Amino acid sequence: MYGTITKYMGTAYTGLGIAHKYEALIASATETVFLKCPPTTALSTLLNDTAMHYIKRGYDVDKLMSPTQPDETDAIFVKELNRLYLQASHPVALEPTNLGGHHRVISFYDIYDEHKLQAQNKDITAYLSTAEEALEKTLQSLAEAKKIHDEWEEINIERMIWQIHEELIDSLKEELFSTIVLNKQSEVSHRLVGSLTSGGAVDYISTITNRMGRRLLIKGLAGTGKSTIMRALGKEAECRGFDVLYGWCGLDPTGVDLVLFPELSVCLFDATKPHEYGIEREGDEIVDLIEMCADSEEAERLIEAIEKVYREKILDATGYMQAYAQAEKQVKILMDGAIKEAVFEEKSKKLINK
Repeated sequence: MYGTITKYMGTAYTGLGIAHKYEALIASATETVFLKCPPTTALSTLLNDTAMHYIKRGYDVDKLMSPTQPDETDAIFVKELNRLYLQASHPVALEPTNLGGHHRVISFYDIYDEHKLQAQNKDITAYLSTAEEALEKTLQSLAEAKKIHDEWEEINIERMIWQIHEELIDSLKEELFSTIVLNKQSEVSHRLVGSLTSGGAVDYISTITNRMGRRLLIKGLAGTGKSTIMRALGKEAECRGFDVLYGWCGLDPTGVDLVLFPELSVCLFDATKPHEYGIEREGDEIVDLIEMCADSEEAERLIEAIEKVYREKILDATGYMQAYAQAEKQVKILMDGAIKEAVFEEKSKKLINK
């Protein structure tokens, strides 16, 4: 029987810069293979082929996708083997710290025809400069959007009825966990479930949660404690020995957008924009926080003005992101054209540690 694929995002573009969870994955992996290479599409294909090698042998694989090119793979994690394969030069530079132990490095810097690279150097340099400028503007727009969103949250925080919110958390703890305490250590993992991409906001919540028997879809306004509920339930699960997967996306990498308890076949996630979900199947339930927010005409007027400016900043960020992705793609095309295929194929054979 074949294994399964679950897609996540490898990195995210946020109001606090480029974020990822690779350090936590590297720390927990029994083996990490660091793939070192300039920008290229070749490693994505190689990672996909490696994923299929394991899937055909019955292993479940997490694929971590690129936000600039969502059809490209930045890393794969073979779950049962606890083995991570990671593009460690691009889009984020990560270095091994345990060579000879849990870490291996495969360098692909020597697979290029130097004469071809020299002939294309002027174009590559120009596209890299364009990409760097567009990325800077993307992150600046997102930082401004986050500040605006923080103001939005503050308005709602002040009119939330927090006592009812706390009662809801206590009720969910009792309903989900009762008096159960497992005789084992909780296994905690962290994943990105989405990001702003060149095509707008993209998330993988649907596929991440599709095997859960029960999905609690949290509906609430900005700042009304969606992350707070998921953190509280996650910590309760950890204390009781349940495995927990935390997922996040969007502007703030310190927030929580999803929490999943595999042993209970239960998950909760933020089902509001930019990842808006409704009831789709049996086992879906709405957790409504909107009713906990007191009505206020003044607050609604302020939010309407703030939301307009916020949407404009997100549109700016998306436009700059498109420019960044296009320039990066051109760099990859030029670099790929200089690859010596025979050398690349020989290097690729080292990927799977037999």
